[in-house]
Amino acid sequence: MPQPVLIVGAGLVGLSTALALHHHGVPAVVIDKHASTSTQPKARRFNFRTMEILRSIGIADAVYAAAEGLAAHQAMRAGRTLADSAALPPPPYVDYSELLAVSPESSCLVAQDVLEPVLLRAVRERGIPVGFGTTLTGVVEEGGGVTAEVTNRLFNCALVQQLDKCTVEQLNNDTDGQFARLRIHASHLIAADGAHSTIRDLLRIPFPDRSPSPTTPPPTTAVTVYFRADLGAVTAGREFNLCQVTEPIPAALASVDGRYRWILLTTEPPADPDWPAVVRGAIGVPGVDVEVSSVLRWRPATRVAERFRVGRVFLAGDAAHVMTPYAAMGANTGIQDAANLAWKIAAVRAGTAGSGLLETYHVERHAAGTHAAVQSALRSGPPPAAGGDTVLDHPFALVAGFQYTGGAVVDDGAGAQPRDRLELSGRPGTRMPHVPLDGGSTLDLAGPGLTLLPGPAAYGWRRAAAEYGIAVADPRPEWPAAARIAPDGALLVRPDHVVAWRSVGAGDAGTLAGAYDMLLSRH
Repeated sequence: MPQPVLIVGAGLVGLSTALALHHHGVPAVVIDKHASTSTQPKARRFNFRTMEILRSIGIADAVYAAAEGLAAHQAMRAGRTLADSAALPPPPYVDYSELLAVSPESSCLVAQDVLEPVLLRAVRERGIPVGFGTTLTGVVEEGGGVTAEVTNRLFNCALVQQLDKCTVEQLNNDTDGQFARLRIHASHLIAADGAHSTIRDLLRIPFPDRSPSPTTPPPTTAVTVYFRADLGAVTAGREFNLCQVTEPIPAALASVDGRYRWILLTTEPPADPDWPAVVRGAIGVPGVDVEVSSVLRWRPATRVAERFRVGRVFLAGDAAHVMTPYAAMGANTGIQDAANLAWKIAAVRAGTAGSGLLETYHVERHAAGTHAAVQSALRSGPPPAAGGDTVLDHPFALVAGFQYTGGAVVDDGAGAQPRDRLELSGRPGTRMPHVPLDGGSTLDLAGPGLTLLPGPAAYGWRRAAAEYGIAVADPRPEWPAAARIAPDGALLVRPDHVVAWRSVGAGDAGTLAGAYDMLLSRH
């Protein structure tokens, strides 16, 4: 049995990574120090790019089903209180019909504590072992793999029975004690263990502040109040995603399930708050029953690890990058980390790619994580100092407009992706164009390895791909216009939907072979 990839962290990113690896035929094991998935709503908005990734691994429909309760809760509102709030118009420069032209998916509003069990169920249905109550205490790279030492609470020692003896060793047999010590052998380790990552600390990877320089200091304290209240009568006809209120304190109310579960978020908490009274004041309905479930105090931060890879260990999600929640990019960026890394590990393990492909994970995702973190910070605080970073106004461009300029891509000289709109037109390093197919999308043609998408007259590229064993898929006749190629041109796309190489017109077989070898670090 081949060694699995060990994933530390069974949250949104860790579970998504396990599913992505399974999709590419790579066995995985997931451990988490907690007793279960998250009990807090936390992340709620999953953008269309994330839903494209979940579509590719076969679970988008299950996620949409879990999100049905909030399907009507998309509006933004503002007012003195929720009761007297008014709906806000969408930004004047955004035409949401544009989304139909660029993606087969839409964004999805579903609370993290609802989504994680959906992912966990999918992980278990695929036979991927999951060990909750399991804490990593050490990690070392040795013998062409990674060995992790963990402690496992005895109520969950079924993890031992789920794994091959070549994968796990039980270091003690103290069934009368409170824990078992285990050693897990893996080919690679993925740290999805959150902002306070044990693995990042063990590897001594710096985690510096990447905040843009503001004209005035940003907020240093934030409070999230998770509460229950039946607000069906208040919200009927005024369903919302977020509602900005000014009384009794400046705050935002957010829907968790659209009726009973809610969040109040503020960066200006009272000195000695009576939170039920504060929540009632923000709702604007005297006497409403409010049950405060939890109060989380946290500090808005913008941090990106200096390295996302050390040997066979990789950082993903909050272990790699922490950002403020105001652009809803944190969990989405982490799930995109998973999509980027999974196919690369699969290609290296299968022998179709050289180990250098794994370094492109750091090159690409460090740049993408920094971009998302900075853009999130710009939306949460004062304007930056003159000459600094600027806000990427168009929300679709923020979601899917980032362009890899290094890593596993070949520049074709087409220039940079526009910042003021989402133009997915086949530039290398960008998400491939979406053209509707019968019951699907050109995005569905990507994978499991690199795939050539030629124009209808690209006979030379088709012959070259056949000679070199490169998969070929046939898009619709509209493909050349969408990809900005001639009928005899072609694109080479990656399993994560990223354009790796483009030829506008015809070329020789050696050009394609050279690009293929370079992209997969086969030199």
